[in-house]
Amino acid sequence: MVSTSMVRLLEKVRACKVCEPHLPLGAKPVLAASSQSRILLIGQAPGRKVHETGIAWNDPSGDNLRNWLGLDKEQFYNPDLVAIVPMGFCYPGAGKSGDLPPRPECAPLWHAKLLEKMPHIILTVLIGRYAQGYYLKDRAYKTLTETVQHYKEYLPQYLPLPHPSPRNRIWQQRNPWFEEEVLPELRQRVQRALK
Repeated sequence: MVSTSMVRLLEKVRACKVCEPHLPLGAKPVLAASSQSRILLIGQAPGRKVHETGIAWNDPSGDNLRNWLGLDKEQFYNPDLVAIVPMGFCYPGAGKSGDLPPRPECAPLWHAKLLEKMPHIILTVLIGRYAQGYYLKDRAYKTLTETVQHYKEYLPQYLPLPHPSPRNRIWQQRNPWFEEEVLPELRQRVQRALK
């Protein structure tokens, strides 16, 4: 059943231009959600390719993330199963070593309103430092590695992950416990949430 209040809210978010003066390619909010969503993915912000296509996680990072979650594209892009609500909804532009941080306006302006309309969320996956800092606050550890290592402290509500960028392969090689321990737990909880 489609919630008309959620549809109206999503229309408002997608029309948002609050931070447009700071965006090199203009405002084009990218998110997906439903009043029936079971899993919530909170990442950083869309990259340039996602901005161009308007499809969240439509890049090699998205391929890695789907693999980590154990989901195919059909499941991943079904908002009744998976909501995708980044910290910043628009492409923030490129910095010296990757994209700029997500704009700070989005999460305080929209996240609580969206979460209020998603009462069936069982698992929230916090992808990267920005999402972890915002949602875990002083419960987050000093480094992303430590926060992800202590993932059990945030269950069953949250599960923190590093960014699934292919550039993070070195991080994964240095931290074999992530693939051995965290990913099986993540996949198990994802499957449980979808039942």
